[in-house]
Amino acid sequence: MVEGYRFETLAQFVGKELGSSPWVTIDQARINAFADCTDDHQWIHTDVERAKKESPFGAPIAHGFLTLSLLSRFLGEVGVLPSDASRAVNAGLSNVRFKAAVPVNSRVRGSIRLADAQAKGEGRCLITAAIVVEVEGQKDPALTADMVIMLFR
Repeated sequence: MVEGYRFETLAQFVGKELGSSPWVTIDQARINAFADCTDDHQWIHTDVERAKKESPFGAPIAHGFLTLSLLSRFLGEVGVLPSDASRAVNAGLSNVRFKAAVPVNSRVRGSIRLADAQAKGEGRCLITAAIVVEVEGQKDPALTADMVIMLFR
């Protein structure tokens, strides 16, 4: 958590980097569990032997939406939701771009900048967090996205 980052000081942090989350390993068990939850069993994600032979990546890769689903986790780990907010409601995503594959057993983390904070009256503030999901050892990020969250005092 960034020092001084509270509900009433959000506007002061617009444009500032809030931090990076810890690294998370994307192993085959996580990929398979996501495939089971979403019924997306495309071979490039779940068929290890076929992916080794036929995939341009030489191994299975994570679903793009698996990587995207980690954004809420990263927000929490970085402390984007001020401790003095009573609750937060996901209001949507914009500018989502899948930029690079996440090979199995890669480690990813989210780096977050507060892009916007708009007071909405009645103890509410709509914030936008610009998130870059990095893949350890890769030049290009896995994805970039702006996540919009309604905060309540």
